[in-house]
Amino acid sequence: MEEEEESGRNSGGRRREVSVMEKQGDQQRQARKEQEARRVKQRMAEIKHKLLILSGKGGVGKSTVAANLARALAKAGRRVGLLDVDIHGPSIPRLTGLDGQNVFSDGAALVPLEAATNLTVMSVGFLLTAETDAVIWRGPMKFGVIRQFLSDVAWGNLDYLVIDCPPGTGDEPLTVAQLVGRPAEAVVVTTPQELAISDVRRCVTFCDKVVVPVSGILENMSGWQCPHCGAEFDLFGAGGGEKLAREMRVPFLGRIPIDPQVVTAGDSGIELLDRYPESPATRAFLSLAERLDEQMAGTLPETESASAPLQETR
Repeated sequence: MEEEEESGRNSGGRRREVSVMEKQGDQQRQARKEQEARRVKQRMAEIKHKLLILSGKGGVGKSTVAANLARALAKAGRRVGLLDVDIHGPSIPRLTGLDGQNVFSDGAALVPLEAATNLTVMSVGFLLTAETDAVIWRGPMKFGVIRQFLSDVAWGNLDYLVIDCPPGTGDEPLTVAQLVGRPAEAVVVTTPQELAISDVRRCVTFCDKVVVPVSGILENMSGWQCPHCGAEFDLFGAGGGEKLAREMRVPFLGRIPIDPQVVTAGDSGIELLDRYPESPATRAFLSLAERLDEQMAGTLPETESASAPLQETR
């Protein structure tokens, strides 16, 4: 009988000990989360504007838009960071000519790589040992990496942090929307055809639900001009992005034409804006950066901000 009572007391003591340890573990985890949240908030407070580059579906040229918009803003004298959170398909290293590079730490933070004057870059692609490596992570792992990119990268004082998100409305864009704080806005990239447009509607709705204002819809791959005869062809249809902007009551940012020089620059990692200054796409990206810069600064009249496209480049 006494042995049973002693065993019961020991068992009860062990349960209390386990309970105390679990409580201490919960408190430590909560303290770490609060510390990480403070670090994110401190880093993001040094950045004036955060621009999420989104698309409803893949294949619309979103990463190309993100890279060239960041370059155009930097070329205009703005201090720009370009963050690639497309965990499973990081394209930014190649588009910025940094493919195969590795990041390093200064002891206190990760140091982003310099792609050009006023432009620094961070991507999960810099953390991979080979370009054939596959990233097979579930949601919590992706959340942790994105949080680290926001909290532990020495972005410094920036005018813009351009964030290239993966297609759709899944873990990565949701995580970014939750962590970056305000002010943050979204540029939604589409192509003119209805198949892409229908997915972009969901993307705009996503922004509304996570309370990230939409700076506007950008229509990429919008028309091609024959270099020989000058005739224009709408290979993917025409006007879908502008029509959707009116439907969803968000600004229409304009059109980026199909341009083989964009492909050449992207594949080789050279800077489109400098190498091909007369390219129709170059002119469109520079106009886009100017418009967004004015819009983010609040210098565009409300009526113009809601409806006017970029200067025609087709």
